[in-house]
Amino acid sequence: MLATLHTASATEPARPEGIPYGLSPEEVLLQRQRFGKNVLAPATRHRFWAIVRGIATEPMFMLLVVTAGIYLLIGSYSEAYVLLAATALVAGISLYQEARSDRALLALQQLAQPLARVRRAGQDVALPAADLVVNDILLVAEGEQVGADGVLLEAHDLEADESFLTGESLSVSKAADGEQQLFAGSSVVGGTGVVRVTAVGSHTRLGHIGGLISQVKTPPTPLQQQVSSFVRRMAMVGGGAFVVVWAYNWWESGSLAHGLLHGLTIAMAVLPEEIPVALSSFMALGAWRLMQQRLLTKQPQTVETLGSATVICVDKTGTLTQNRMALSQVYYPGQLGSIAFEENKEISAPLADLLATAMWASEPTPFDPMEQALHRAYAQTAVLDERPAYRMVHEYPLGEKPPMMTHVVAHHDGRLIVACKGAPEGIIARCRLPETEKAQALATLMQLATAGLRVLGVARCTTIPEVYPASQADFAWEFKGLVAFTDPPKPTAAAVLGQLYEAGLQVKMITGDNALTAAAIAQQVGLRHKEQVLTGTEVMALDPTALEQRVSTVDLYARMFPEAKLRVIEALKANGQVVAMTGDGVNDGPALKAAHIGVAMGHRGTELARQAADLVLLDDDLAGMVTAISYGRRIYDNLKKAVQYIIAIHIPLILTVLVPSLLAWQYPVLLGPVHVIFLELIMGPTCSIIFENEPMEADTMQRPPRPVTTTFLQLQELGSSLVQGLVIAAGVLGLAFYAQRLGYSETLTRTVTFTTLVLANVLLTLVSRSRHHTLRRTLYYHNPLLPAMLALTLTLLVLCLTVPALQQLFQLQSLTWLQLLLCAAVAVVSTGWFEFYKALRSPQRGSLSNEAQPTTGTNYTATVNTR
Repeated sequence: MLATLHTASATEPARPEGIPYGLSPEEVLLQRQRFGKNVLAPATRHRFWAIVRGIATEPMFMLLVVTAGIYLLIGSYSEAYVLLAATALVAGISLYQEARSDRALLALQQLAQPLARVRRAGQDVALPAADLVVNDILLVAEGEQVGADGVLLEAHDLEADESFLTGESLSVSKAADGEQQLFAGSSVVGGTGVVRVTAVGSHTRLGHIGGLISQVKTPPTPLQQQVSSFVRRMAMVGGGAFVVVWAYNWWESGSLAHGLLHGLTIAMAVLPEEIPVALSSFMALGAWRLMQQRLLTKQPQTVETLGSATVICVDKTGTLTQNRMALSQVYYPGQLGSIAFEENKEISAPLADLLATAMWASEPTPFDPMEQALHRAYAQTAVLDERPAYRMVHEYPLGEKPPMMTHVVAHHDGRLIVACKGAPEGIIARCRLPETEKAQALATLMQLATAGLRVLGVARCTTIPEVYPASQADFAWEFKGLVAFTDPPKPTAAAVLGQLYEAGLQVKMITGDNALTAAAIAQQVGLRHKEQVLTGTEVMALDPTALEQRVSTVDLYARMFPEAKLRVIEALKANGQVVAMTGDGVNDGPALKAAHIGVAMGHRGTELARQAADLVLLDDDLAGMVTAISYGRRIYDNLKKAVQYIIAIHIPLILTVLVPSLLAWQYPVLLGPVHVIFLELIMGPTCSIIFENEPMEADTMQRPPRPVTTTFLQLQELGSSLVQGLVIAAGVLGLAFYAQRLGYSETLTRTVTFTTLVLANVLLTLVSRSRHHTLRRTLYYHNPLLPAMLALTLTLLVLCLTVPALQQLFQLQSLTWLQLLLCAAVAVVSTGWFEFYKALRSPQRGSLSNEAQPTTGTNYTATVNTR
C-alpha cells in the first residue's frame, strides 16, 4: 500500500528560495541584549517577599504574635518563646506550601508557552516564542499564534484573527506589500506567511496594552467562593467567641491580660486557617501532578472542573483514530468500482491524472497527513516530477458547504493548473456528470465510506477564466475521481470509551467526515447510541429549543463545521451538562473556548487550538482524559475529606476551651494557647499535605459525575462532620469532668484531656481517609506520608508527657498505664463509632483481595496507556 512508500524528498518539497537566510547565533545574542526577551513583563523577582508578606498578614500569624507579646508583658517568658518559635514554624510550613505551589505553577506556565517556527542560519527551528528576537525570520501557518510584531515578506492566502486589537470578529486578509504587518497575539486562521520580526516583548502592539491584561484577575470558581464564604463565617464566629470569652474571663478574674489570653485561645481554636491553604495547595499540586502524567492544565482551577465533567465531545481523526493516513483505494470514471493501489505497479493515465490533480490541490509543503500521502503517491508514480517547475499563484482556502479547497499553480512557461479537493458529495454535485457516472460515483462513495475510509473528491478546471471567480464553487469543474485513506482506530480507543462510560460520562463524536465514515468508525470504537446522526447543516437548521432536545439523544455528528460545533456545545451547556471538548484544528477553536474544559492535542494540534484549550494532552492520547478526570475526582474528594476532618477536629478543640470556662468548672482553663498551637501544628500538615497525597479510592471512577450545582459540602456531609466533632468533644469533656469528680489535680486533668484530644486527632485522621469504606479497606491505601506524620504526632505527645521541661511548659505530668489506656479507650470510642456507621450504611462484601484496590490516576489508565 502507499502507506509503506515514503521518501524525504517526496514528503517535503523544497522551500522557496526567496526566504532569507536568518540570523546567526551571534546576531541572535546581540539582538536579545539590545531589545530583551520576548515577554510582556519581566518575571517577578520578589515573589518570595510577596509570600512572606502574605503569611505575615494571615490571622493565625497575627494571633500568635499578639499572644506571645501578652506573655512577654506578664513575664511568662517560656510560653512567649515557645509561641514565637511556633509562629516561626507555622510561617515556615506556610512558606514551604506556598513555595511548593508556586514552583508547580511556574513549571506549568513555562510548559504552556507557545512555540514559534523561525529560520536561523538557513535552518528552520521551533523554539519558545519568548526566544524570538528583532530581525528573526518568523514562519507562520494556519492554526499558529503569532509570537511577535513583524512585517510580511511573503503571504499565501494569509488570514489573521486580530480581534484582540480591533474588536472585529472577522479575520483580516494579509498581503506581502511591504507595509502590512502581523501582530503578536494574533492567530493565523488560513494560509501561510513569512515575517521579519520588528518588535518583541513590551514594544509590541500587544505589549502596549499588556498593563491592562495584567490587571485582569481570574474570577474565583464556585468552589473557591464556597470555601471563602465558609471561612469568613467561621472567622466571624471566632471574633464573636473572642469577645465573649475575653469579656467573661476579664470580669471573672479582674485581669485584662488573663481575659485576652483566653479570648485569643478560643479565636485560635475557631479559625480554620488550614482550609484556604489546603484549597490552593490541592489545586496547584493537582495541576502539577497532571503535568507529570503528560497532561498540561493552563489554570489550576481546571482541576476542579475535571471531576464534574458529564459529557465529552471527541473528534475522530487523531483522537479516536491514529491519524496515519495511507492512500489505500481510488476511483475514477470508467472504473466499475474502487481499486486498491499498490506500490511499484504501473498505473493508467486516468489514475495518474487523478493523483496529480489531488497533489496540486494540496499544500506545496504539506503538514496534513492526507496531503503528505498524496505527495508521496505522486512522487512514486509520476514519470517526471513537475513540482519544481510550478509555483502557487492563487489559493482558495478550505470553505464552502460541503467544504472544498482550490489551488491555482503556474508553470514557468505560463501554463496554469486549477485543482480542487474536498467533501466527495460536494465535489460530485459541482461537476457536470452524466447521471449514470454520477450514480456510479455516489455508489462507490457509499461503499468506501461504509468501510470506514476517509474519502476526498478531486476535480480540475480545464477552462480557466481570465479573472478568478469570487467563489471556488464557480469554476467549471471536471470530475477526476475519489481518493480514499485508511485511518484505523487507535488500539486503545474502545477501552478508553468503555472507561468513560463506566465513569458515567456521555461520549459524543463530532467529526468533519461524512455520516457513513463516521458511523463505521463509531462501530469499531464502541460508541453508544450511534443510530441517529446529525449533520452540521441540520444542526444549524434547528432552533435552540429543538437542538437542546436533540443533543440529549444524539451522540454522532458528521460534516460538522465551526459554527455547528459551537452550537452543539452551547446546547449541551444549556441542558446543564459540564462539557469537555477535544479538538486540534483552527475550526475547533470556538468550541474549545466555549466548552467548560477545552482539550487540545500536544503534538498534532495547532497552536491556536492549544491556546484556546484548558487542558493539553501532550501525548495526543485520549486515555489522558480518563487520567485527568480521575485526578479531578480524586483531588476534589481528598479536599472534601480534608475539610471535613478540619471541621470535625475543630469542634472538640473549641468546646474544650469554651465549656469549662463558661460552665464554671472546678478547673476552668484546661487548654491554653500552647496546647492549641500544638494541635494546630499537627492539623495543618495533616490537612494540606497528608490528605493531598491520599490515593484515589477504588470505586471513584465507577461513581456518576457530581452535579455542577452541588455545593462543596452538602447538609448531610456537613452534619456528619459536626456529629463526629460533637461526639469527640463529648468524650474529651466527659473524661475531663470524670477526672475532676475523681479528685484529679488540675495538671492531671489537663493531661488526660490533652492526651485524649491528641489521640482522637490521630484516630480521626485514619477514620477520615474515606467517607464510605472502613479501616479494613483504607489501611491498604498507600500513602507513605501518613504513618510518618502519625508517628511524629505520637512521638511529640510522648515527649510532652515525659520530658520535664516540656511538662513544665505545657503544664502536664506523666500518666500511668491505666490512665493512658483510659485516654486511648475514650479516643477510640469517640472516633471509632463512625467506622460502624460506614459499615452499616454501605456494607462491604467479600474480602479485600477480591475487591478493586485503591489506585492513582497513573495506575488506573495503565491498561490503556500503552504504546
